[in-house]
Amino acid sequence: MLPTPADETVPETDFYRLLVGCLPSLRQQARALTRNRPDADDLVQASVTNALAAKGSFEEGSNLRGWLSCIMRNRFLSDIRKRRLTCSVDDIPEMNLAVPPAQEDNLALGELRHWLGRLPAKQRMALVMVAVQGMSYEEVGETLGVPVGTLKCRVFRGRRLGGPGIVRAQCCRCARSVTVHPLRVMWTRNSPNR
Repeated sequence: MLPTPADETVPETDFYRLLVGCLPSLRQQARALTRNRPDADDLVQASVTNALAAKGSFEEGSNLRGWLSCIMRNRFLSDIRKRRLTCSVDDIPEMNLAVPPAQEDNLALGELRHWLGRLPAKQRMALVMVAVQGMSYEEVGETLGVPVGTLKCRVFRGRRLGGPGIVRAQCCRCARSVTVHPLRVMWTRNSPNR
């Protein structure tokens, strides 16, 4: 018996629902890659457009977040190859990086972004996917097509490259605590015990 049009829309609806559920992690990954909110929004939009165009190639039951991360990474690399003109974070005027001193969470997150921006792209991507998004080494290795040992090495080196001194702040936008330390980057949900 052939499927009816109503039967075909159920998996499509599930695909859209799961896709929308992955958008926050895609936005985080895009911000880590581009270091710029408008570019990150453009990257997410282009990646979702590519994913919707290629939804027929997605195998039901596989890792949608990993599939979307692959699409985003490939789109990001393609865009870089097209531009070939880059701007270092150090070239940006300091007045654009300054934040009002009363907003400690923005300052801590700004230092974290600046520190992450100085890391090589491979280490930054691995560190963000493992430490910020909470993906397992196996998921990240599968997504990036890198052996787990190499991935662990990239995360370790990314943490060891150092960064600002210890900074703890609560981000008012995402209700998370952030700790920035040269040897580790941790995001934790706030709890009454802390």
